[in-house]
Amino acid sequence: MEKMPYYLGIDLDNDNAVISYFQLNMREPETVSTVAGSEVYQIPLMLAKKHGIGQWFVGEEAKRLALLQGEEAVSGLLHAALSGQEFFVEGETYKAEELLALYIKKLIYLAGKLGNPVTPDFLVITLEQLSREVTELFIRVAERIGIHDGRLTLIDRRESFYYFAFSQQKELWLHDVCLFDNRGDEVWCRRLERDQRTMPQLVTISEEQRNIDRAGKDASFLKVVTEAVSGHIVSAVYLTGDGFDGEWMKESLSFLCKGRRVFMGKNLYSKGACYAAARKCMKTENGWQFVYMGDNEMKVNVSLKVQRQGKTELLTLINAGDNWYETVGECEVLLDGSNEIDFWLQLPNSKEAQIEKLTLADLPKRPPRTTRLRIKAQPVSDMEVKIKIKDLGFGEIFKSSDKTWEYMMSLGAVK
Repeated sequence: MEKMPYYLGIDLDNDNAVISYFQLNMREPETVSTVAGSEVYQIPLMLAKKHGIGQWFVGEEAKRLALLQGEEAVSGLLHAALSGQEFFVEGETYKAEELLALYIKKLIYLAGKLGNPVTPDFLVITLEQLSREVTELFIRVAERIGIHDGRLTLIDRRESFYYFAFSQQKELWLHDVCLFDNRGDEVWCRRLERDQRTMPQLVTISEEQRNIDRAGKDASFLKVVTEAVSGHIVSAVYLTGDGFDGEWMKESLSFLCKGRRVFMGKNLYSKGACYAAARKCMKTENGWQFVYMGDNEMKVNVSLKVQRQGKTELLTLINAGDNWYETVGECEVLLDGSNEIDFWLQLPNSKEAQIEKLTLADLPKRPPRTTRLRIKAQPVSDMEVKIKIKDLGFGEIFKSSDKTWEYMMSLGAVK
């Protein structure tokens, strides 16, 4: 019997983590609760080491152990790891990155204790913001905990919301979908929209940060949601974040529920990460008709026109919608007599392509189809791609000249 793939999604910030798990025979992802039978999902980003035996504890257990031992638990690990900090614990020095990896490993173990496999087939971690530094940190963390071969990817919370929303029943995303994320006095208003005129449909998220008046929280939030949905048909609304704790929503909730489905919970992002993991592992689109165009996603397809088995086709190096921090395209081609290469740049919602012609200066002259080139396309932002081309020659007949050409290709003018 073929093994059922096992996916994990972790929502992580500098204070807490939420972890969910998913297999394709499940109706939806399940979330690990630290209190059996409850919905206590947030696991504090804390570690404590038990004196004398070297055993580490995480979350609330770490907090309690540290209190018993009269010390502070190790906390703030995400920011500490990004800034290269170290912690001194029981006479030993530990890198924050090392402890962050230990914390993630402990989270995976918690999910494994519920009868799941020990190691996920794919892990998606979602954070508020991504950067190249964050990506590089988690690549190292993945190596430390034994998750190799590209089985980890990072997405931001907006993209996680996208995967979550479109994995629900169709009536919940028939029109726009809103998410309100309330933490402290701040609320992020995110509205997910799709362009139904394109195939695949382009999905964007508009967002705005607003403040809520604590003295009149319900009335203040009512004003925020009224303005957020004004002029839009909204199928579903999701509420997440500690700010929605308590039963203070009265008028605001009544307004939201008029003609809309409303859901509240603290595990939306980790569930969205699970759906993202499953979707990224599928070999085909399998009915998925959307491309998300967020801050971290490539906006343009970058392709080469090639001849393959007598047929002309486009060979895509970079796909619009791919995360620019992680994607890279590479191929080898034979030149057909010219020292020029045409790159086809195309917006996903356009039938027209812009051609960028690159000239290989000082390329050795050879007969047609006797020059093999390795072409590598690596984004440096969501709108710029670095192209590197290397002459490989043609076996023993024509030795490689070892020449390389590098170009920076801007995609901002593509229409």
